[in-house]
Amino acid sequence: MVGRLAGKHAFVTGAGQGIGHAIALAFAEEDAEVVAASRTAEKMQDLPERSSLITPVGLDVTDGPAVARAIADAGRIDILVNCAGWVHNGTLLDCSEEDWSRSFDQNVTSCFHTIRAALPGMIERGSGSIINVASVASSITGVPNRAAYGASKAAVIGLTKAVARDVIRTGVRVNALCPGTTHSPSLEARIAATDDPEATRRTFTERQPMGRLGTVEEMAAAALYLAGDESAFTTGAVMVVDGGQTL
Repeated sequence: MVGRLAGKHAFVTGAGQGIGHAIALAFAEEDAEVVAASRTAEKMQDLPERSSLITPVGLDVTDGPAVARAIADAGRIDILVNCAGWVHNGTLLDCSEEDWSRSFDQNVTSCFHTIRAALPGMIERGSGSIINVASVASSITGVPNRAAYGASKAAVIGLTKAVARDVIRTGVRVNALCPGTTHSPSLEARIAATDDPEATRRTFTERQPMGRLGTVEEMAAAALYLAGDESAFTTGAVMVVDGGQTL
């Protein structure tokens, strides 16, 4: 059976672990050719072993010229997924200027770099799907100890809507995927770094009225919908997948 993304070419950032890693695999399972990008290339060693359709590339998404080269080297890009990011833990008073800048560089300016590089080709071909992975911790809701992260992810939603409006007649669609608390290696690392990991895990879990964390596979399934032709009438949308956290 031919996959839902057969014949399409995808570029996925943040593919070293977590949601980005799961998206790269889900796209390849649906027969897309995938360039999987991450600053830590060693984290992607399993991807080509699991699918011959995935090509890993080392990439610092905060480096504009490097992003432009990687996008050019990838050739045709039908689907762009911006999943690279960084979570600062703390209130605004806990946030240094360096932390603030890093939050925006990695979470927002990275999207500026990739979209700016990939968009002209999409417009020229008259089609394309851009998926920016934001968060419910954004303009959607406030989350404790996520001041810089929430502000940066709100900016991602704003960027998504602005670009979607600018290209709405070109055949290019731009949407934001907003996960709730999702079980991932980065979440596990943040839990382990706390004084009481078990209490922290309960706090993260209790955010969701469903009583559990989301899975990276569930977020990848949402990205798959936004990437494919089934969502051809969807642009500028904010897709919330959060187990009822923001109800």
